[in-house]
Amino acid sequence: MRRRFLAPLVTVALGLAATAGALTTCTPTNHPSAPADLGIARTAADLERVVDEAGPVTVETVIGADWEVDRSGLINLDHPAAKAAHLVDGPEPIVIAFHAIRHPRFGLYIVDTGVERALRDDPKHAALSGVAARVMGVDKIRVRTDTRSWLDAQKEPLRGVFLTHLHLDHVSGMRDVPDDAVVYTGPGESREEGFLNVFVRGPTDTALAGKGELKEWQLGGAGGGSGRDARDGDVVVDVFGDGSVWAIPVPGHTIGSTAYLARTATGPVLFTGDACHTAWGWEHGVEPGSFSADRPRSAESLARLRALVARHPRIDVRPGHQVMARPVAAAQ
Repeated sequence: MRRRFLAPLVTVALGLAATAGALTTCTPTNHPSAPADLGIARTAADLERVVDEAGPVTVETVIGADWEVDRSGLINLDHPAAKAAHLVDGPEPIVIAFHAIRHPRFGLYIVDTGVERALRDDPKHAALSGVAARVMGVDKIRVRTDTRSWLDAQKEPLRGVFLTHLHLDHVSGMRDVPDDAVVYTGPGESREEGFLNVFVRGPTDTALAGKGELKEWQLGGAGGGSGRDARDGDVVVDVFGDGSVWAIPVPGHTIGSTAYLARTATGPVLFTGDACHTAWGWEHGVEPGSFSADRPRSAESLARLRALVARHPRIDVRPGHQVMARPVAAAQ
């Protein structure tokens, strides 16, 4: 979620690049990565066989902050459904959230990271600071619950972080995460090169400083699945090996974007990440706009998630940056 925010920087950089005669691209982070040693590659059919069964985990969604950003980044306003609804660009209220998953055997994990305490109490020294922060409109963020305060109130240690992707608004609470917590990402997420990474790699590296290697989900080997299977969503990861939590590849917003599904006692819960930012986008099947690196692929990933929910309507959907109209309990 960064392209529209960085337009002023891009204009300046393009001028400098034209003078220099070349454009520079880089990865979103210098932080090292390695294959994850957690999780078993399965087929999507394996997930669907158990998705409606009661599961052992509990989940909690924590709203870290309120924010507003350009609607054209969150929703593809050129989509026929958006045009029919007469949607136009303008500020769209959103939230920055993280989701806690508690497993009776494996402990506490969070999906994404919320916002760090320093963003409220010492913004000049927050990971998300400087030029990138000004361009992203960080001054519009209103912190509700910082990640450190929430973690300090828990009775068990945090075992790990399941990142949906590496955009700054999803790693903005990472410095409040204990350094011994393992951080997991989608395949290739830390190695996708792009021009705009020039502007966000510094803050992203700051957010990840002190953490161990990023552990990438492994999609090979599920029922003989091929690379095409992995790309097209036919291969998923059974995170704990017991069918309770699943990592679902949803490339498009970024190359390694990942959604997560947790089976709770009261039904399955789907965390879409930025495969879908908004409640409206989910309800109308409209993919994200300019914030996504590959809009057509983003549309395909969203369509697959919506088809899954259509087949299993008990799934509680939690988009990346808004709350669905259906009330979401603090915990399940």
